[in-house]
Amino acid sequence: MNSRERLVATLRGEPVDRPAVSFYEIGGFGINPDDPDEFNIYNAPSWRPLIELAESQTDLLRMREPRERPDGNPCRTELMRIERCHKGDSRFTRTVIKAGGRTLTSLTRRDREVDTVWNIEHPIKNREDLLAFLELPDEFFASAPDIRNLLDTDREVDDRGIVMIDTADPLGAACMLFKMEDYLVTAMTEPGLFHRLLEKLAPHYYARTETVSAAWPGHLWRICGSEFATEPYLPPRLFEEYAVRYMRPMIDTITRNGGFARVHCHGRIRSVLPHIVAMGATALDPIEPPPQGDVELAFVRKEYGDRLVLFGNLEARDIENREPDAFEKVVAAALRDGTSGSGKGFVLMPSAAPCGRTITSRTMKNYEMMIRLVQNFQGFCDKPPAR
Repeated sequence: MNSRERLVATLRGEPVDRPAVSFYEIGGFGINPDDPDEFNIYNAPSWRPLIELAESQTDLLRMREPRERPDGNPCRTELMRIERCHKGDSRFTRTVIKAGGRTLTSLTRRDREVDTVWNIEHPIKNREDLLAFLELPDEFFASAPDIRNLLDTDREVDDRGIVMIDTADPLGAACMLFKMEDYLVTAMTEPGLFHRLLEKLAPHYYARTETVSAAWPGHLWRICGSEFATEPYLPPRLFEEYAVRYMRPMIDTITRNGGFARVHCHGRIRSVLPHIVAMGATALDPIEPPPQGDVELAFVRKEYGDRLVLFGNLEARDIENREPDAFEKVVAAALRDGTSGSGKGFVLMPSAAPCGRTITSRTMKNYEMMIRLVQNFQGFCDKPPAR
């Protein structure tokens, strides 16, 4: 099987020749090692072998968001401005929004040596800011998605993999407006007000999902945001109230148009697994093992493997910090537990990827080992090894 055939069969719960393997962001994001930009960590020489390994040996899952049409959003242009500056080894982006007679500002920082955007200042800092944000006209949030970049990426990846449409859900979008502690206080103490925010954002995510999934049906989506309602942040009853209620319509739309919805949820998921299944999700990632998570892959496979395709469950920090001999046992256990017994498919995948400028020899060896163990795992998909 080629990678596209293998991934599609995995999503459909059909037999495959071996488990698929993904390096997640490596091979997923738009990484260009030839871009000379000083903030492009991927042009460092140590990155090139890892990028080439991902491109040539993994089952590619290209993560892409539909672009906005060039005519833009006049309402957003009128009420929001973006300012960018470069200071020392950092780039800063300030966003200014005029809402309800108030000025809401946010600030992000990107450092030269690390491919991570840090949120330094959030737009909603108090209850008055939230009430002002709710006064923004609906036109401010409207989008006009253009799927041409999805089509172009699909042609580029060809039979080496598939495109995965990337989106937040209303909860994820809402949470990013606050500092974590302010979000938690609002969600716990003012549920009515927080629902008003979710109801403000949700219709635009629903419309975008409908437009894209109808124009490009039958594809895989990754939906991010539900982890903000898992323990220890919020109790399981609020996962159902804030995550399930507002994500389920997106999953229903994707499924109705022949697609596959993969719920992205880090951390402690044991108590919310029944809710994720009840939403009708096709797949789940990254199923982090303890102590980062609170559930073993073998348990998820046994209890929910007949309803969910599982992506995981290697920790990125293990790839960077464990010696190869120790990491080999972790990978072998994930392959065993992810394919044991009966059930749908499994994709071996880490929870994230390195974000620094240097890839060490240990990290490279551990990625190479993932490929070797997967390629030598043939024969176990139809008849898993005894446990």
